[in-house]
Amino acid sequence: MKIIVIGSGFGGLAAACRLQAQGHQVTIIEKRDKLGGRAYVYEQDGFKFDGGPTIITAPWLIEEIFELAGRRAADYVKLVKINPFYNIRFPDGAVFNYDDDKENLFRQIRKFNEDDVEGYKRFSKDLGEIYRVGFELIDQPFSSVWDMVKVVPEMIKLRSDRSVVKFAEKYFKDERLQQAFSFHPLLIGGNPFTATSIYSMIHELEQKFGVWYAMGGTGALVKAFGDLFKDIGGKVLLETEVAEITIENRKASGIKLKSGEILKADAVVSNADIAFTYLNLIPEKFRRKYTDAKVKNMTYSMSLFVVYFGTNRKYDDIAHHEIIMGRRYKELLEDIFKNKILAEDFSLYLHRPTATDSSLAPDGCDSWYVLSPVPHLGGDIDWRVQVEPYKQTIYKFLEENYLPDLRKHIVTEHYIDPLHFQGTLNSYLGSAFSVEPTLFQSAYLRPHNKSEDIENLYFVGAGTHPGAGLPGVISSGKIVGNMIGKI
Repeated sequence: MKIIVIGSGFGGLAAACRLQAQGHQVTIIEKRDKLGGRAYVYEQDGFKFDGGPTIITAPWLIEEIFELAGRRAADYVKLVKINPFYNIRFPDGAVFNYDDDKENLFRQIRKFNEDDVEGYKRFSKDLGEIYRVGFELIDQPFSSVWDMVKVVPEMIKLRSDRSVVKFAEKYFKDERLQQAFSFHPLLIGGNPFTATSIYSMIHELEQKFGVWYAMGGTGALVKAFGDLFKDIGGKVLLETEVAEITIENRKASGIKLKSGEILKADAVVSNADIAFTYLNLIPEKFRRKYTDAKVKNMTYSMSLFVVYFGTNRKYDDIAHHEIIMGRRYKELLEDIFKNKILAEDFSLYLHRPTATDSSLAPDGCDSWYVLSPVPHLGGDIDWRVQVEPYKQTIYKFLEENYLPDLRKHIVTEHYIDPLHFQGTLNSYLGSAFSVEPTLFQSAYLRPHNKSEDIENLYFVGAGTHPGAGLPGVISSGKIVGNMIGKI
């Protein structure tokens, strides 16, 4: 079969590599000048900045794709385990050093509350059951009601109606520990106060398989997939934008490019934002289920404000991954997800890959990004006005608390905001993670990997099942690969 994959994020790359290895003739169509989608790499002034995902878990999902193609992942990319996984920092100065060493975890928990060690043991035991149910389903399609019916009894038993926060509160008395063991949905665009407790399994996933880094940056993993794809005969068209998915007799027949050229295919896989795909690439007359109203009535994840910067000095007391909790937890998340206002305070993810890999910066320098979750464009925030003051507020905060004299040492910088997600990445409302992972937007209730409206049209990436995050989007590629099958 001739198959076109629209977009080259990790979901698109995973699907394309699998389908090409299965004997199909696959072409990736990418709007930008290089592969990666949200994992685009910015290079300037001798620094490299990973544009998007930086946390790699479940490395076997990556290795599986190379094995399917008869290759070894280790010949294309080097993955190293990070320690600590993160430092989680709180406004009172307390720091939780988080890894997969249980004795260390117990020591860390004791620093906050002695009684919560026993709570963690119960948390971990119950989480094992959630993981067993949740992760077994990560690469299974939810295309029919029956797929959902089969797991409903387990989901009821596990109290999937509870939020991740409610689940954590059951085991931990210390509020800071409740935060440390409930923030994970933010890594996939979810609000810990509304995301189903099934997403607590992210902690168990990290405990079982670790947190990893691709030497050279996440962009090195993009390159590895791209090289594999081309090595086994795949074709890539860069700086090529899709205007429409062509449909004949309610079947996807190819794509029409912005240039007017039509490319024929037997199947189309869209790794573009799912709402954008429905609203912009498929005429509404072909959409019975995913009408404009339905697409717009779904709820979407928050957006992100990210500043990439290089410093001409090193800050060796800062770890590779730092989670910096703000003074408000629930209230800040309400401002982001519900009120959609730009709060004066923030929680931050501070990324310093040069803690592990000096190749991303000139000698004696550090490469960074700092990420702040912000509302998507459903709110009334003018980012053309807000960018500079918001950026300076973040710099000032980092300078006063973690990175002395920061602004004196910044030698290069770049930023992305919700307007970038909307305009460059074609993400509906500038959402950073597409469809929000809530109970009623998960599994069968999430947009399916195979279109119910158009035959031979498939979806991969953050907005479809199983969801955002590297394990999720890579698994969506596996699902679609299995749906289409070998030649």
